[in-house]
Amino acid sequence: MEVSEASNPGEWDAFLLRQQYRPFLQSFTMGEVYREIGQEPVRLCVREGGEIVGICFGHIVPARRGRHLSIPYGPVLLDLGHRTWDLGPLINTLKEVAREHGCSFIRMSPFFPADASAEGAWTPQGAMPSPLHLLAEHLWYLPLVDPDPWIDSKTENQQPMAESDIFKNMRATARNLIRRAEKEGVEAVASQDPQRDLPLFLALHNETRRRHHFTPYTDAFFCAQVAHFSKQRQCTLYLARYQGEVIAASIHMHVGGETSYHHGASTMKYRNIPASYLLQWRAIQDALARGDHIYNFWGIAPPNASIHPFAGVTLFKTGFGGKSLELVHSMDLPLSKLYHLTRAFELLRKWRRGF
Repeated sequence: MEVSEASNPGEWDAFLLRQQYRPFLQSFTMGEVYREIGQEPVRLCVREGGEIVGICFGHIVPARRGRHLSIPYGPVLLDLGHRTWDLGPLINTLKEVAREHGCSFIRMSPFFPADASAEGAWTPQGAMPSPLHLLAEHLWYLPLVDPDPWIDSKTENQQPMAESDIFKNMRATARNLIRRAEKEGVEAVASQDPQRDLPLFLALHNETRRRHHFTPYTDAFFCAQVAHFSKQRQCTLYLARYQGEVIAASIHMHVGGETSYHHGASTMKYRNIPASYLLQWRAIQDALARGDHIYNFWGIAPPNASIHPFAGVTLFKTGFGGKSLELVHSMDLPLSKLYHLTRAFELLRKWRRGF
């Protein structure tokens, strides 16, 4: 097994898109997004006999709580669950790179289903559970084909779901709110120029952030993400208009046959108008029209967690029907004593945020 720096975008993405799980956060383009906001990308390929069997993208995070190498939903490995992986060469290379960049730890959050085989397949020696999750670890998703591609890895004989069946399988409340938004005159549209219309989303997002008191992505991140992915037609900005105003907006990613609802925002001015429900339904309809096989709503609260920062959005997302997928918890690889200061700070932050 050989580990080397990656430089071929086509080869990288071709490998990613052949896998059962193909998170867009591990795409080559995502590295350029982070480069633009000043976080150096790290891309490593794992090869056997000259063939790629794994990829791993990360980026250097210059956080005040501790400079670290963050690996979002990676590494991506061939034949997950069907082989025993020796991650030693990859982990050693990651450690070398992280130390060269002055990092005190590595935070890895693989897109591996949470079962015993996955835990054993990836947990590196010396790793410990992260105090906070790096990304959503309880996902809600809607299969758009049958059989379910996140459960059955076979791609032959997959049949697209009918739009009418998806609508019928929603919670009755969700169906009624979609119809009500239409009757109220809400118009859900896909922006023809996402970069031009992005300030409309940013204004709503800043209002949403102040209302819910969460730590947001920066405006620079949104601008970079939309700019890089929209060039490849892998990003859609949806806008909900009511009485001449944009009252809700969302950013969706389309990579490898999967649509991901990545960001959403709305105003309280018209809080009784269910525009966000109509936005989601429009995005689902478009995903079906593209022939996508997964609609990923992203994070929800864990089961039986009535008090949780994601509790409110969980009711919203699960109303559209679908299934849950639990991922393994993110792990930290300490590289210096400074990590323990970061860990103490994050444990306190976790308690304050209700996780």
